[in-house]
Amino acid sequence: MSTEFSKIDNGAVLFDLDGTLLDTAPDFVHVVNTLLAENNRPPLPFDVIRNTVSNGARALITLAFELEESHPDFEPLRERLLALYTEQLAVETKPFNGIKETLAYLADFNIPWGIVTNKPSIYTDKLLQRIALTPAAGTVICPDHVSRSKPDPEPLLLACQQLTCSPSKSIYIGDHRRDIEAGKNANMTTIAAAYGYVHRDDPAESWQADHCIYSALEIIDIIRAKLHNK
Repeated sequence: MSTEFSKIDNGAVLFDLDGTLLDTAPDFVHVVNTLLAENNRPPLPFDVIRNTVSNGARALITLAFELEESHPDFEPLRERLLALYTEQLAVETKPFNGIKETLAYLADFNIPWGIVTNKPSIYTDKLLQRIALTPAAGTVICPDHVSRSKPDPEPLLLACQQLTCSPSKSIYIGDHRRDIEAGKNANMTTIAAAYGYVHRDDPAESWQADHCIYSALEIIDIIRAKLHNK
């Protein structure tokens, strides 16, 4: 079934990581509530933590402890959170439903794919080693690989450069407004992953993405239309 669509169309499919490609929330929920317990605080509900995961460790500390970043306890708590996460990495994390099928589809049609995330490489690399997606990503861009992170287009453009593909013929999928902004800034087709870690105060439907999906399985039809011109 394999063909050379990628060479003809010169496009790639790029994914955000947390909340788009991988469901990492269960591990973050565990470590946030562990940190709260260490500080004699009650646990937070699963969905409350889940919807904040895409905003990173700083946002999780603000959520859990209601502290500003200038507070003297903020940085020690953040460092402890990251230490706990390193221990808990990929215990319950798994690809979202439909991701394995999507990656298989990309492999069948020789379409390159990659990951562009705001998650530092020290955690991203270890996570991907343990999850071992098939086929493996052709490129993985983290914030420590660039001078400007999303929503700046620099990491997306670097990914396209490494995959030798055209940004205007490529797709970027993400579960945060900044992902869609980055994709638009890079002149890519954008897909809002409404199934991801979307905060109720900023619904995916409001991001003005080219497409808004509620299951990763919907990605295949969009890829087919975009890259295969069908």
